Amino acid sequence: MHQPVISGTGVFTPTEVITNDELVVAFNAYADRFNAENQAAISAGDLPEMAYSSSDFIFAASGIERRHVMNKSGILDPDRMYPALRQRRDEEPGIMAEMALDACQKALEEAGKTAADVDAVIVAASNMERAYPAVAIEVQDLLGISGFGFDMNVACSSATFGIQTACDMVRSGSAKAILVVNPEICSGHLEWRDRDCHFIFGDVCTATLIERKEAASGAHFEVISSKCLTQFSNNIRNNNGFLRRSRPDGVKDRRDMQFMQNGRKVFKEVLPIVAKHILGHLEEAGHGPDELKRLWLHQANKAMNDFIGKKVLGRRPEAGEQPNILQDYANTSSAGSIIAFSQYSDDMQDGDMGLICSFGAGYSVGSVLLKRVK
Repeated sequence: MHQPVISGTGVFTPTEVITNDELVVAFNAYADRFNAENQAAISAGDLPEMAYSSSDFIFAASGIERRHVMNKSGILDPDRMYPALRQRRDEEPGIMAEMALDACQKALEEAGKTAADVDAVIVAASNMERAYPAVAIEVQDLLGISGFGFDMNVACSSATFGIQTACDMVRSGSAKAILVVNPEICSGHLEWRDRDCHFIFGDVCTATLIERKEAASGAHFEVISSKCLTQFSNNIRNNNGFLRRSRPDGVKDRRDMQFMQNGRKVFKEVLPIVAKHILGHLEEAGHGPDELKRLWLHQANKAMNDFIGKKVLGRRPEAGEQPNILQDYANTSSAGSIIAFSQYSDDMQDGDMGLICSFGAGYSVGSVLLKRVK
């Protein structure tokens, strides 16, 4: 059995940024248009008037201040309200593959490795650009990796589930080094015309290199253990798929084919599951929460992370113990906890322990317990 380690991470960040103020201007313009077009139904009481959004509302609900996106103009166009991304020709690299290439190259550089040192690619994300061929195989080809690749989807927990899968392969000897990649174009499955959720998501791509400990050439994190859990729920759902393209009456603008969430139920049900999962994972691994130097949590909502941090540590987390990045990135689904890990791990000392945890639709929870080695 081989000891798996994380020896490098990389983050691709889109250059285009939408602030809360910009988003609110676009949404409120759409709300004015909607209310004007449906004035008769609204006056008759058959349709509720669409309420305005505000920057204060967004920040209070989420802690988000801005988000990076692959296309800003389409999202902020009140006549469109979704990304204007050109459909790639079959002979061109896909959008996700290009994002992944950037993140993977950064992860390899940090680890002091090249594509020749890697023999597998796992693309783990909440949505894929296409059904097949696997995006992972395309990324493998662009990097020039000899080996194999496959896609997997566990919604917001895709990264941690991918890391566990990679670690299991490294332990067993079926692979020496694996890139786990999380290209998230969350702006594509968000309903930007829904006041309750129009601010939630952003776009990004992360990459994590998992390899055998003996092959690591610099500072790294030993993967002490990982733990995954799923429990079925409809409270976070997206019905888009090749069988569900339109309603029986032919109308294609189906609300349930974008991100949908019962936020109150999610908050009430998911948080106890996550806290119990983390504490159980630590106990099984023979460690206690007081040994954790850092929690790198899923970046969905600041209030959720504050709650989980307090439940796990038994106190309010001190500055730096539970870093948040969602104020700058918003919710980036599976990539969020990896961004936090990438940006807030360099200061960890030899022997320090930390835990990556992601959670979301499924419900799903994945956690990875790490120890810094220099």
